Amino acid sequence: MNEPSKPSLPAEHERVPDGHQPAGMPPYRLFAHEPYYPLPAREINTSVVAAACLLHPHITQPDGMRIHRKLVRGRRPGEIVPLATLTEELGGGAHWGEVGDWEAVVADIVRLIRNQGCDALSLGLAPIERALLCSGPDSTVRVVDPATHECTSYGPPERAAVLNQVRHHLTWAEAACCLWPGDHLLSPPGTRP
Repeated sequence: MNEPSKPSLPAEHERVPDGHQPAGMPPYRLFAHEPYYPLPAREINTSVVAAACLLHPHITQPDGMRIHRKLVRGRRPGEIVPLATLTEELGGGAHWGEVGDWEAVVADIVRLIRNQGCDALSLGLAPIERALLCSGPDSTVRVVDPATHECTSYGPPERAAVLNQVRHHLTWAEAACCLWPGDHLLSPPGTRP
C-alpha cells in the first residue's frame, strides 16, 4: 500500500509519544463515508476511530486538531460521537467553516484506516441505521414502502439503539486493547505531551 504523503506541520505542535492516546481524550468519532470493499461482498460504510486519531500527522491540520477539540470538549469517557452530532452542535453545519474541512478530514481518516495507520471499528451498516447516524440526534428518518405507501418513522430512540449496538461492537473489538490512534500524534497547541 502507498504511504500517505506527510504534510509539513507548524513547529509549535509537540508530539505525543507513539501509540499513546493523550490523557483526557477518550471519546470516539463515528462517521459514515463512501463505501469500500476490503473483501468481496463486504461493504464498509461507517467507521469508528479514537478521537486522538484526529491528531495524526497524516490528517489535514490544523483542521483535525480543531475538530478534535470540539469532539472531546464536555464528552463522557468512551462516548461515541457521530459526525452528525457535531454538525448539529455547529448550528446545523453553519459553523463548520470556523472549525475545519470535515470532508477532507474524513477522507484522510479513511485513507489512514485503509493504509493501516490507525485502528478502526469498520462497519457495514444497513441503510436505515446509516441514515439515523447521518441525521442529527433529534432527527426523524421516514421510510415509505413503495408497495403499500405506508410510512414508517425512525427517530431518536432508534438512533440510540443503533449507537448502543455500535458501542457493543466497539466493546467487543476492544476486549484486548483500545483502538490505536496511530503513531506520532500531534499535541494540540498549548498542551504538553
